[in-house]
Amino acid sequence: MNKKIIYTVLLLICVTGLITSCSDYLDSSKYFKDRLTEEKVFQGKVYSEKWLANVFDELKGVNADVASKGQTPTNFADDMYYGDRDNVYDPSKNELSYNLFKMGQYTENDKQGTWIQCYRGIRNASTFIHNIYMNTELNAKEIDDYRGQARFARAYLYWILLRKYGPIPLLPDKGLDYTESYDDLAVPRSTYEDCAEFISSELLLAAQEMKEMGMVRGQDGSARPTVGAALAARAKALIYAASPLANGNNSSFATLLVDDKGKRLLSSDYKEEKWAKAAAAARDVMELGVYRLYTFPIVATGQDATVIPPSDNNFSTKSWPEGWANIDPAKSYAYVFDGTLTASGNPELIFTRGNNQDGESIMAMVAHQLPRSATGWNTHGLTQKLADAYAMNDGKDIPGKDKEIGRGDGSERVTGYVKTADYLAGKYKPLRPNVSLQYANREPRFYASVAFNGSLWTLKNETQERNRNQQVFYYRNDPRGNGFNSSNAYWLRTGIGVKKYINENDTYEGGNFGNIKFKPEPAIRYADILLMYAEALNELSGSYNIPAWNGGSYTISREITEMQKGIHPVRIRAGVPDYPAEVYNDKAGLRKKLKQERFIELLAEGQRYYDLRRWMDAPIEESLTVYGCNILMSSAERDLFHQPVAVWALKSTFSDKMWFWPIGLTELKRNNRLTQNPGWNYND
Repeated sequence: MNKKIIYTVLLLICVTGLITSCSDYLDSSKYFKDRLTEEKVFQGKVYSEKWLANVFDELKGVNADVASKGQTPTNFADDMYYGDRDNVYDPSKNELSYNLFKMGQYTENDKQGTWIQCYRGIRNASTFIHNIYMNTELNAKEIDDYRGQARFARAYLYWILLRKYGPIPLLPDKGLDYTESYDDLAVPRSTYEDCAEFISSELLLAAQEMKEMGMVRGQDGSARPTVGAALAARAKALIYAASPLANGNNSSFATLLVDDKGKRLLSSDYKEEKWAKAAAAARDVMELGVYRLYTFPIVATGQDATVIPPSDNNFSTKSWPEGWANIDPAKSYAYVFDGTLTASGNPELIFTRGNNQDGESIMAMVAHQLPRSATGWNTHGLTQKLADAYAMNDGKDIPGKDKEIGRGDGSERVTGYVKTADYLAGKYKPLRPNVSLQYANREPRFYASVAFNGSLWTLKNETQERNRNQQVFYYRNDPRGNGFNSSNAYWLRTGIGVKKYINENDTYEGGNFGNIKFKPEPAIRYADILLMYAEALNELSGSYNIPAWNGGSYTISREITEMQKGIHPVRIRAGVPDYPAEVYNDKAGLRKKLKQERFIELLAEGQRYYDLRRWMDAPIEESLTVYGCNILMSSAERDLFHQPVAVWALKSTFSDKMWFWPIGLTELKRNNRLTQNPGWNYND
């Protein structure tokens, strides 16, 4: 691009935590009211940092990995739903009701901010990468580090596009010269394989450029690009490329997804080595020695005493990291998400947008999770399928698991309720009186994530004492107003709520977000990397020699001890036993278990929607009828309440057009070489 082109720089928004300290740059408009040459922008440190901050600003809003439905409806798949927009669609607000979203009735105009923001950020990152060398106020190491940060941002924006839209156009490295003719500006879609390889190579280069300073930032810099963030994002891109959707896909949909010359964009040839490359990329992150799963020590006495998992003659006899004998599994998991830990104090948080979460962020999700009696919106809930996925505390499936969707093992759901005498005797902890025994003796993550009927909400910051330590029930005649009410939207469609991001002090009293503790977004978390490592190894039949990111190489093969390096930390921290030997020895059996593990461990972290697609499980899993408690029943009919029924208010289906998001009609008009995803329109 011509170095003498004059740029009008957009008003830059300060991105807290991304570029050193933000306090000096709150009023950035004064720097960019005038038109500046590239040389003037990039010779100075302040202007350069502002440009880079603007690039990272494009990761916000609709590009968030984890957010409420107004930003990221893809955070809701077959696990979690939102129920407050069932009958509302306001195009001016770009809002989608849950049923329109789940039925694939969104349009080519919905949620298209991703495309605009990503390509704008990609263009500006490219300009930065090719001009930061001119800076006279940064030393050579700082220039490399800044270039690596910009390269990470560019690759991550491409990754967001690839995950959502499928194969996308890769722009020329130096950006486009907009003085060229319209036809010359047209860029076709690249293959999925080429997109993933480009993203992988760019993230590898970004890690190498940030090596001197990005390693110093380490985990404390989780809200800034680091070596770990680059390598972790690379692992995610590579495991998606290795998965069935993009690796050996010969479905009818794959044959229809082509570029403007008719070239297929999803590989029809299966290459096992892609799994080995993904495993090596995950191992790169593990070998850094920077990240670990967070654990909280055991508390022996008092109201907060640890609920200890039963003995398994293995993990239960050892201390962390070999076992759970000295940790509280439920709190260890819960504190990662509920705001107890800051971003810099969370050892498993690899990348987050930190404080840079717009609009319907995680705090908005919490407001929707809180019960109506805490002035919450009481509308984000869980499906019966997700609640059933959590095992018993001995690692076995719950009785009656998935019976209603035709996957039961012949067993029946547990009946009965916790008696007051049971509660006083400390039986069935942490359940309180009158809670269904279906929820007793479950694995610790269940109690950290699931707001079952009759669970306790501490709500310590409620001003009225009667509103604290509530046992919340979802029966139709619930006197606190948390149950079904046909006159408003404030009720859980399945009678099962979400607690994953709830802090004991959270309340939405007064409709004030200030009463909700801030939660750093878990965009990339170490548990995800560990599970990806095990998943990728499990798919191998042969042995592969794959280069490590910083020299040397790994021998990658399906070794049980290596897979356990990914599986054991997650299972131990969760307080659940190891898989038996027969599961490890069965590739298909372990694959099924690992999918279930991701379903539970990564709940509400923006993973499930895309996992189902990359595994090509979406046509089955997203089409299954949604089940939940019978919320039309009162407390006098509690047995009927706890017999799962099909939820009439929540729709479910899947069609081929839902593999990828539609490309906006405006973009198709701008680029005459751009092809639409199958099933979607080309024209208004």
